[in-house]
Formats: sequence, C-alpha cells, structure tokens
Amino acid sequence: MREVGIVGVGMTKFGVLGRVTSRELATTAAREAMEMANIKREDVDAIYNGILSPDIFEHQMHSAPGIPDYLGLNNIPSTRVEAACASGGLAVMQGIISVASGLYDTVVATGSEKMTNLPTSHVTEALAMCADDVYEVSLGITFPGAFAMVARAHERKYGTNAEMRAAVAVKNHKHGLHNPLAQFQKEITIEKAMNSLMIADPLTLYDCSPITDGAAAVVIVPWEKAKKMDGPKMKVSSFAQASDTMSLHDRPDITGFKTTQVAARKAFERANLKVTDIDFVEVHDCFTIAELVALEDIGFFEKGKAGSATLAGDTTRGGYIPVNISGGLKSKGHPIGATGVSQVVEVFKQLNGMAGQRQLKDVNYGMTQNLGGSGSTIVCHIFERGD
Repeated sequence: MREVGIVGVGMTKFGVLGRVTSRELATTAAREAMEMANIKREDVDAIYNGILSPDIFEHQMHSAPGIPDYLGLNNIPSTRVEAACASGGLAVMQGIISVASGLYDTVVATGSEKMTNLPTSHVTEALAMCADDVYEVSLGITFPGAFAMVARAHERKYGTNAEMRAAVAVKNHKHGLHNPLAQFQKEITIEKAMNSLMIADPLTLYDCSPITDGAAAVVIVPWEKAKKMDGPKMKVSSFAQASDTMSLHDRPDITGFKTTQVAARKAFERANLKVTDIDFVEVHDCFTIAELVALEDIGFFEKGKAGSATLAGDTTRGGYIPVNISGGLKSKGHPIGATGVSQVVEVFKQLNGMAGQRQLKDVNYGMTQNLGGSGSTIVCHIFERGD
C-alpha cells in the first residue's frame, strides 16, 4: 500500500443556500480543491461523493454522475457513498484506499447535501430512516430522541448535566465566530442554551445541530507525488471504520459508542501514535452529548469526565485538547454528506496555517471522527503536517 497525501481542499459556505443543487455545491467545492492543488481536469482519475439522500431532498436518484458532468470530466468513474451522517468521512476513506492501493493516482472526494428544500418535519422523517426502522422509527423514535436517551443514560451513570452539555454549544459557537463559512457566527450563553426550546428531553434547541446546505472536497494523491508538488499538503497517517447494531436497545451500554472506541484504537495503532500525540480534533457533535461521548470514547478523557472538562475550558482553543475549532456541526452546520469532508478540510487548513483567526499554534497531528446513525457507523482519520 502506498502512502497517501491530500494536496487541495475546497468548501462552500454552509447554511440555507436557496435555489442550488447538491451537484452544483459539490462541483463548486471540487473546483476550489483542484485549483488549490493545481490539478487539471484530465488528471482526475475518479470521484467519490458522500451524500445521504438526494432522492428525498431533491428528487434525484443516481446523483454521482452529475458531478463529473458539471466538472467537464467525461467518462471518469464517479461513485456515490452513503453511510448516513458518516457519508462524507467514508467518501474520503474510499478515496484514500483507492489511491493507496494503486488503482488511481488522483482522486477527488466530495461531500454534499441540499437539505433546506423541505420542511423541518420532512427532513426529520428522512433522517430517521438512518435509524432502525423496525424497532425504533416505527415506534416514533427520531435521532433527537435517540441521543436524548444517550444523554439520560450518561447523566444517570456519570452525572453529566445540562450545564455541561450547554458548555459544548457555547464553546462551538464561540469557535464558529472565526469561521467565515460557518452557518452560525454568533456567541451564545450557558443560560440561553439551557433555557432554549425543549426538543427531546433533556436536549434543547441548542443541544442540536441545524439543517444545512453545503459541500466540501479534497484532492487525494500518492504521498510521493504530493511531496514534489508546490503548495499546501498533509499526509494521511491512518484511517479506520467500525460498525455496530442499528438499534440502541441491542447494545449493552449506550453511554458511549463502541464503534468510536474500535475505530480510534485501530487508527492509533495503524499510525503508531497515542491519543496524547493528537494536537486537535474535529468530532461529530450532531448533538452536544455526542461530542462528550466521542471525546471519552477516543480516549482524550476518562469516561464521565468530558462534561466537566468542557465546562472548565479544556476543549477550547488553547485548552488541553482543542475540539471543533471549525465550530463543529453545532455552529458550522451539518449538511449530512458534506460534514465528514468538511472535518478533513479544517484539519488541512490548521496543519497548513490557513485557518485565519482560528489558527492553532504548533500543531502536527489532527484527527477526525465522523458518526453515522446512532453510532452504527464511525469513520476516524489521523493526519500529519506535510512539511
């Protein structure tokens, strides 16, 4: 297997973007990534596009060929990758594998979603299809309800309370202030987060990520080629994926996700790194409790300690482990298929000193954790500086 690098990234603004399609968003991000990498159209061997549900959101099945069509890349393979909210991270991973194997030399991995065409109730119903339809959705459980159960279980076992969860939202909104592509660029207070509209007890409005349009893209090449290229770059240290039961009730413990534990462990082993080697991390905070359990499952904090650590400021810029400097899903937004790719974009920018006002100092290793379903799919990546 060849070593692999990323040499260009692109990302649209995240938010409510009006009359635009997911393929237009994906091609916009891809063009930006290709321009940064100085990659010509004829150099691209394949495209992997992470996207959840263009059929429901846009009445468009068979969406992958639309991206090379709009890019003018005639006849190259373009593959749709779907793994619920982990679609983008898995698209990047598939691109990395295809280059590492020698099948392709230049791959564009994109992620996109156009979600705001539909009313909130319809989007909620579409997202619920990523859960277990037999044992959960048919009984009325949506993802806010599922993660509310995780939050209650964590609260009973470890005492993680509403203030600790609100601290995640406050921190991510503060980080998002300095991300011009984020959906929300406004600070909130602990009190505002705790007293906002109840969505699924105990989760309030500010515990939940928003409905979002957007896209992101990366250019993947062999590391030997990347080293010879001018411009920014980062090396892929490792990656790993894990799967679990579709339904929460089949798991012995819902205060965390075994999938994150397994994928993170494999990623550390493959990279020959320890959790203490990671300088910052982008985790999947679809709900505030998801960020806390991710940090514990990866190993940044002991079980039950991430809430108090967040409240103490340990996950802020300049803290023990900066988390979601991009603003995370809470502030940056969550266009499902784009989320995992946008995490990689943020790591790339940080490792290359391109993050503007949110730039971290002296960072060498960054990590991503992208979650699908109720933790049924997890994809982790570890990247390192390319110089």
